[in-house]
Amino acid sequence: MILSRSSRETLDPLSDVLSALGVRSVRSTRLEASGDWALAFPGKARLKFVALLRGRCWMLLPDRPPEALTEGDVFLIGDAPYTVASDPAIEPVDGAPFYAQPGHDVLRLGDGPETGLLGGSVDFADGDAAFLLEALPAFLRVDRASPGAGAVARTLAWLEAEIGEDRPGAPLITDRLAEILLVEAIRAYIAMGAEDRVGWIGALADRQVGAALRLIHNEVAEPWTVARLAARVGMSRSAFSARFVARVGRPPLDYLTHWRMVLARRLLSEGRGPIASVAAEVGYSSQSAFAHAFKRTFGYPPRSVA
Repeated sequence: MILSRSSRETLDPLSDVLSALGVRSVRSTRLEASGDWALAFPGKARLKFVALLRGRCWMLLPDRPPEALTEGDVFLIGDAPYTVASDPAIEPVDGAPFYAQPGHDVLRLGDGPETGLLGGSVDFADGDAAFLLEALPAFLRVDRASPGAGAVARTLAWLEAEIGEDRPGAPLITDRLAEILLVEAIRAYIAMGAEDRVGWIGALADRQVGAALRLIHNEVAEPWTVARLAARVGMSRSAFSARFVARVGRPPLDYLTHWRMVLARRLLSEGRGPIASVAAEVGYSSQSAFAHAFKRTFGYPPRSVA
């Protein structure tokens, strides 16, 4: 869903991005397993969370040591392949076919539910996922001591209670709670506020860079310059530019252009107007300048989408 400009003025950058990236679905899946087991899942351009409801297991990702997970742990996975297992030494089998058919959302392995896992994923329109995934680590474990962990734990408890009840509307409520859990996990990541994280999501915790990001998203069509943004957040131009690059990973106007093009592509793909009006909505008075920026960003002209 793309919000109107009047609605967009109230959005923070995270809400703005999630609203504009063409979210297709949130699917909740469960695994109840006992004994020896290991399931491998391929990397996909989606954002996935996995929560350990009970028991213990291991998470394995490329180029990382195995992660031991305990009850209550929640983690996010970007586009990396991963394996969940009762023991990291077990050879995994492909887990994707178990969930491939619609309605096959629960998998039970073994004789009893020693380990219970809940998964959920958000899929994006083709090509749009990168804007979000590049701003998050391939694997993020929500620290239960972090400021946002309490909200994650509460949402997880609601999810587990809903899953255990055969009540009308339970699948719909479960999907919505899964979506909330994913956003709460991203909030927890932002609240961790480590200075060495690079990406616009982590930069939201920076008082001045976060304020600049909110300005960009709330007033995307404004003729922003680095000097104007710096003045609005109370910094010198040079200090602001250096800080923005260090926290976000790209210069301010490069970020602005990239976001404008992502937003424009969504507007065009949803038939929200001719190219000229979409160009104006994201801050371009010249259609040719807009077309040039669009093609430089995506490698094809805007008329390919409209």
